[in-house]
Amino acid sequence: MRRLVIPTLSTLILLCTSFSDSQGCVLHSIGWTPLVNNLLGGRSPAATSARPGTPRAQAPGGARGASQSSRESISLEAGKPVERELSGGRSHFYKINLTSGQHIQIGVSQRGIDVVVALYTPDSKKIDDADSEHTTEGSEAISAIAEAAGFYLVEVSSAEKTAQTGRYEIKVKELRAATAEDKYRVAGETVFREAERLEKGTREDKRKSIEKYHEALELYRRAGARGDEAITLNNIGLIYSSLGEMREALEKYNESLPISRAVGNRLEEAITLGNIGGIYQLLGETQNALEKFNEAMPISRAVGDRLGEAITLNNIGGVYQLLGETQKALEKYNESLALRRAMGDRNGEARVLSNIGLVYRSLGEMQKALEKFNECLPLSRAIGDRRMEAVTLNNIGLIYNSLGEKQKALEKFNESLSLSQAGGDRNGEAATLNNIGRVYQSLGETRKALEKYNESLLLKRTVGDRRGEAVTLNNIGRGYQSLGETQKALEKFNEALPIFQFVGDRNGEAVALLGISQVEQQHGNLTQARQTIEQAVGLIESLRTNISGQELRASYFASRQEFYQSYIDVLMRMHMRNPTAAFDSLALEVGERARARSLLELLTESRADLRQGVDGSLLDRERSLQQLLNAKAAAQFALLNRKHTPAQAEAFAKEIASLSTEYEELRGQIRARSPRYAALTQPQPLGLAEIQQQVLDPDTLLLEYLLGDNASHLFVVSQTSITSHQLPKRAEIEAATRRVRELLTALQAQPGDTEAKRQARIKEAREGYWTKAAELSRMLLGPAASQLGRKRLAIVADGVLQYIPFAALPVPSSGNDGGRNSGAEPQPLFVEHEIVSLPSASTLATLRRETAGRKPAAKSLAVLADPVFTDDDTRVRWDMGK
Repeated sequence: MRRLVIPTLSTLILLCTSFSDSQGCVLHSIGWTPLVNNLLGGRSPAATSARPGTPRAQAPGGARGASQSSRESISLEAGKPVERELSGGRSHFYKINLTSGQHIQIGVSQRGIDVVVALYTPDSKKIDDADSEHTTEGSEAISAIAEAAGFYLVEVSSAEKTAQTGRYEIKVKELRAATAEDKYRVAGETVFREAERLEKGTREDKRKSIEKYHEALELYRRAGARGDEAITLNNIGLIYSSLGEMREALEKYNESLPISRAVGNRLEEAITLGNIGGIYQLLGETQNALEKFNEAMPISRAVGDRLGEAITLNNIGGVYQLLGETQKALEKYNESLALRRAMGDRNGEARVLSNIGLVYRSLGEMQKALEKFNECLPLSRAIGDRRMEAVTLNNIGLIYNSLGEKQKALEKFNESLSLSQAGGDRNGEAATLNNIGRVYQSLGETRKALEKYNESLLLKRTVGDRRGEAVTLNNIGRGYQSLGETQKALEKFNEALPIFQFVGDRNGEAVALLGISQVEQQHGNLTQARQTIEQAVGLIESLRTNISGQELRASYFASRQEFYQSYIDVLMRMHMRNPTAAFDSLALEVGERARARSLLELLTESRADLRQGVDGSLLDRERSLQQLLNAKAAAQFALLNRKHTPAQAEAFAKEIASLSTEYEELRGQIRARSPRYAALTQPQPLGLAEIQQQVLDPDTLLLEYLLGDNASHLFVVSQTSITSHQLPKRAEIEAATRRVRELLTALQAQPGDTEAKRQARIKEAREGYWTKAAELSRMLLGPAASQLGRKRLAIVADGVLQYIPFAALPVPSSGNDGGRNSGAEPQPLFVEHEIVSLPSASTLATLRRETAGRKPAAKSLAVLADPVFTDDDTRVRWDMGK
């Protein structure tokens, strides 16, 4: 018998998410969610109050209670349990005849519904009620000593008005003459309840709460109630943790643990181990936290405590996430989620959904993350958990910020901040202030951002959140960096780095190293900058290998491209200082690593049978999910081909999306547990010499583009040489490329088109295409014009350049306007060159190896086609040359 307590100070997930502003700086966001669920109790004092924020059933009072008891109550007798069905918003009443001085304890076992148990005197005055945890399993207990003889009333009601029907069993656990120990114990419970009420108030109230708990502790010791003594010590630890006094909290939890072990209460032992793990995690001692959670897990399972098991799985998932092992984190979270849903624990379900959302966000899967947060928000509101509501609003704000919707992000953060401040949640307040600062910085309001960051930092240090402190320090560093105060920035990054290392946050460590490298580069310390960015990139590549899901691994890698961009910038600056040291060839190889790794892994993995040696239950589940997906897809197709409502279509789409996500996560588990997958060598992109030998021939040039925020680069590689050219920064190239693409696609219908608009657009394209295309050609190909000759060009484009057909650009020597003003026919690049587009040089080499032993097809087929964009395209002929 215990309650689940959500402390004011709980562990946060602090995710290092790359966010580029006009300076290309990386900012930290705080994804704030209760990661560690602290469990307090064991066999809690009989009258345990509800968890803060839990909806409470209204108890009958005065005449109403007496009237209902006389009409509807059932007699309750010792040794005769009663089992009944109960649904949301309903109450059942029982009466029991007590003599003066009798001690009674009543227990209620919950079976699919969360109940509140209340006890009333014969004159309908409420003695107390119990709702120890917001879950549909476990039990509730309430006890008292009768002051007067008569019929006492017991009410059993649903904790939630909308709860589904479940069952419960009520019985009299003890009924006897009260002893002196009983009197001490009941007195202790009264003081304990006073302490509970105080702990929900201000910091001053929390201090008074500690005093009251100590009074209760002394009464329990006189009663010999060692189990209740352990619970009270746990609650004192909780208050200390909410005040940021972690060492004091740890001391109380450790006092509680020997007592639980001494009395053989394994359930209480598991709960206390979980609390200790939570404190270690708050202190940044991640491995110690994982050790305690792993000690608690088998005990929870042995005693059949499904709630404890679900909470511990969630906590283990949180540790894995902080260690960067996101696949393991997702596995643990999903195991926890399944248990929460099976128990009907909507509060716990909301927490785990929030954690899963943050995993997806850390991997760059913003829409999946938003889906999880939007599942979580109505759950939090339905159960009246204002703190969880604040957490979720904060996390939704993070997603909007990542998607560039700054005003929406600020709205959500400010809603979250108000809830945190109203609830006295200083840690939540600190997290949201940090994130508000992040939005201001992205809007260029850096001084205002620094103000918010410093408010957050003070609170983080007050509550003892080391990881949050490091995140905010790093953001302050970014603020100073954007203002040009680079020495102050370097100091903050160097303050943040050892904290990230201490708490085991490898993503945070990588981001701090990136900041240090960028400042060292600004100071001209290129050797130091290179060493530091290489450490950061090494961490990123190590972290991505812990993600077994191919799609998630690719998303994570895509969200970390700024690290590679910074690495290339350093190498190219070193090349400018010393052109003979081959730094440009190293930069080319880094570019291959950045763009080719995920595709190479997919190609390599496709050759291996990863299902051999995998647990059969996983493979069975995979087949089952695949069959279910196929069935749902067929049903969706049938629905969409008959009359249906938008709500029906949306419901099908959501269900299929959810199943698809589950299927991909399961495939990730299969990969992770495959002996063959573990044995696969991670494919390495090619180096310069290998590209020259395996990809190029004497008649082929490789043109590889790398776009950067400060400068872009073109690498021209032949079988015997490499040259590099600096190009304009990304924004300039993107603007020119988009303009050419608009002219190329002028024939395509656009929303709101009229024939007049369309013809005007086509006319503009005919007249202006070659001029704009020539400008882009000079920008992209001009620096290498003398090297091109009439060779085959293997082009590896980057970013927006992948949307432009290089073959349609004029050769860079055609003049400023593509030759139109001189009367010469414009010469598209394909006239003089065969053009081949590649995802990367390394990918071509891998594909060639794949097809080397393949038997050629017996026949060949050539297809010549004119693309059709509109229904009247047969009547439109556009000659851009005339």
